[in-house]
Amino acid sequence: MPDDLHDAAALRLRRISQRYTGGRRALVGVLAGSGRPLSIPEVLERDPSLAESSVYRNLAVLEQAGVVARIVTNHDHNRYELSERFGEHHHHLVCTNCGEISDFTLPAAVEQALDTALERVARRAGYRPDTHRLDVVGTCATCQHE
Repeated sequence: MPDDLHDAAALRLRRISQRYTGGRRALVGVLAGSGRPLSIPEVLERDPSLAESSVYRNLAVLEQAGVVARIVTNHDHNRYELSERFGEHHHHLVCTNCGEISDFTLPAAVEQALDTALERVARRAGYRPDTHRLDVVGTCATCQHE
């Protein structure tokens, strides 16, 4: 795990007067190594040394600091991943049946056109956009075949 990732996470936590504890460091490590958004049960499977109650509390603090992003689904469990400040800009495919989430990226030209359109909409509403998130909600290939 790159030290600069942990240094950046520690800095973001200090900005909200929080410490980068061992449990928070472990959570960042699990999410950084996952390659996809994880539910809390999946986080606990990957690192059984973490206490479930601490994972809930620490994810909330990491989300507040902007280290972690929560993806809300209509399934039993939200999913968590490192925020885009710690990775590449991407979007999500969200299955309404099983709750599985897959990341995807758009070609640069499409991303630029989307940014332009969203900035125009935001300006009309009096917003100054920082970034955008796009979730495509539907049914995954596995669920379609079941």
